[in-house]
Amino acid sequence: MIKIEHLSTSYSTIDGPVHVINDVDFEIYDNEIFGIAGESGCGKTTLLKALYDIIEYPLVIDSGKLVLSGLKNGKEFSFETGQIRKNWWNHISYVPQAAQSVLNPIVLLKNQFLDSIPKAEIKREPKAITIKRVADYLEELSLSPDLLNAYPFQLSGGMRQRVIIALATFMSPNVVLADEPTTALDVVVQRGILMMLMRLQKMLKNTMVIVSHDMGVHYQLTDRMGIMYSGSMIELGKTEEIFDKPIHPYTQMLVGALPRVGDKSQKTGIPGRPPALTNPPPGCRFAPRCPKATNECRESIPKFQEVEQGRFAACHMLNRGGV
Repeated sequence: MIKIEHLSTSYSTIDGPVHVINDVDFEIYDNEIFGIAGESGCGKTTLLKALYDIIEYPLVIDSGKLVLSGLKNGKEFSFETGQIRKNWWNHISYVPQAAQSVLNPIVLLKNQFLDSIPKAEIKREPKAITIKRVADYLEELSLSPDLLNAYPFQLSGGMRQRVIIALATFMSPNVVLADEPTTALDVVVQRGILMMLMRLQKMLKNTMVIVSHDMGVHYQLTDRMGIMYSGSMIELGKTEEIFDKPIHPYTQMLVGALPRVGDKSQKTGIPGRPPALTNPPPGCRFAPRCPKATNECRESIPKFQEVEQGRFAACHMLNRGGV
């Protein structure tokens, strides 16, 4: 389980801190696929970096913390921010955005798999046996073991993406974080990647966190999802419920803009653009674009609260009888 406790982060700049994550507080459960959605620049990737403990200048944590806990090999574990990075690959792994470019182009793939395995484990068995385990794992994922003797530049973009996912899951981590895993891939390859992620989650029974601005990816893949806007979590719940009955006006407009089979009505985008994080508006940050905004929305920040069991939202309209 991942517990995010009132997390706020910022980037240090010559003009002062730019606050990117604002008091985000929620939990991600064991054995689920959790999605994080929102427009570009809303803080999705920064939140994922914080989850993976990539807290490096200019990114800093202003307040709050993260706790990664669970059970592996019959032993309980619990790590907080600052300790999580010591358990990369074993308890938590990361498929970064533009993952196709993270493989070393001049190193054989088998050596890149070996480099991801903790040295203590490597010493416990002969190298040939380790390579055999990797080859068997690739076969489980319908990938050819011959890939181990290839260089990344010899593979297509979709194949490199599959190898990155295999690399991130080989140690059976409790949590896998994937940032835009289907970006820049054609729709046929995208479907293959999504099916691979679903199959892996069922096989490993771990937790996956999928970041994507594509609502269709979340609809196909995730069990629960959170909607982010301008650095804040504004809605959270079961994916099916969010699509069937979105609560926040922003979520309503996102879902309403999606094409549906048999629906020939003209779709419209959300007017305006997200505010600059260097100079956000007072009150609710969505107020300048929200057709339901009132003076209260423009003056005070709405509380992120549980609306019904398992459903959370941050909107002043909830306190006035609904959105």
